Amino acid sequence: MPVNEFGQPVGEPVDWSPGVALGPVTLTGRACSLEPLGERHVDDLYLALCRESPPSTWTYLSVGPFGDRDSFAAYLADLANRSATVPLAIVLPGGRPAGVATWLRIDPGQGTAEVGNITYGAALQRTVAATEAMYLMARHAFDVAGVRRYEWKCDDLNEPSRRAAIRLGFGYEGTFRQAVVYKGRNRDTAWYAVTDAQWPALRRRFETWLDPGNFDQDGRQVRRLEDC
Repeated sequence: MPVNEFGQPVGEPVDWSPGVALGPVTLTGRACSLEPLGERHVDDLYLALCRESPPSTWTYLSVGPFGDRDSFAAYLADLANRSATVPLAIVLPGGRPAGVATWLRIDPGQGTAEVGNITYGAALQRTVAATEAMYLMARHAFDVAGVRRYEWKCDDLNEPSRRAAIRLGFGYEGTFRQAVVYKGRNRDTAWYAVTDAQWPALRRRFETWLDPGNFDQDGRQVRRLEDC
């Protein structure tokens, strides 16, 4: 560990400079694509997330469930207007959107960003596309934008989200108690992250899992992502 002129331990020197800013972008994979969220997605997303998915989809989000298209459309518009936030629609083959995810808390000067506001419709949950969407966003954040740290945060009681973070390679860093009040209740926030030093190995793991050879003729995985 480096030591300064006063004999105090200090952090390792950083040879890093920001890459391309995270912004609206189209990302294309085999099982899905992501594209900048816009008005053209509202009707399909309202069906996918509000009519064809259970209300429990919204339990751990700060908003929803939505009973009408207009309030849902207003929420999507609000996402697009938030500072340091880039919302993307997750589109399945055939062109129908089935989910939303955002980059948020983007800090180019420090090389950090978070993936959040992840809302998967029933048709997207537990699919190859669901995993590939997270891979495509992480790959762009690290390989194009050059982030040093990529975060995932969720309600400490949201067990599915916590399991997803670990499965996707995010390391648990602790829980911030009484961090947020939403929907009139307390939220302790669990923090997870991946660093740029960890990303190359994690990228290989994603690519190994996503390879068509890892799926049988019925589309079932041969090896789990955790085992790749």
